[in-house]
Amino acid sequence: MNAMKSAYELAMERLSKSDPNTDKPLSAEQKARLGDIDSLYKGKIAEREIFLKKQLNEVMADGKYEEIEKITKQMAGERARLEEEREEEKERVRRGK
Repeated sequence: MNAMKSAYELAMERLSKSDPNTDKPLSAEQKARLGDIDSLYKGKIAEREIFLKKQLNEVMADGKYEEIEKITKQMAGERARLEEEREEEKERVRRGK
């Protein structure tokens, strides 16, 4: 079953088809930078999840069940935002900017 692509992913595909530089292999420096970006954003995502899971545990312990959905949605939203930022940074590196 194929997952639906986000608007960002579709836009990046269209952009890559129109960019003649996409066939150019990455340099060792670019590959290292891409790895650094992945590590950085992996840390940022983990940090936010730890913080929000702590909040989630607190509201669950206090019986504030209406807050659970709010925090769960916030966790998903922040993860998606950080993943999108990561991909934008990686795309800049791939383009040599």
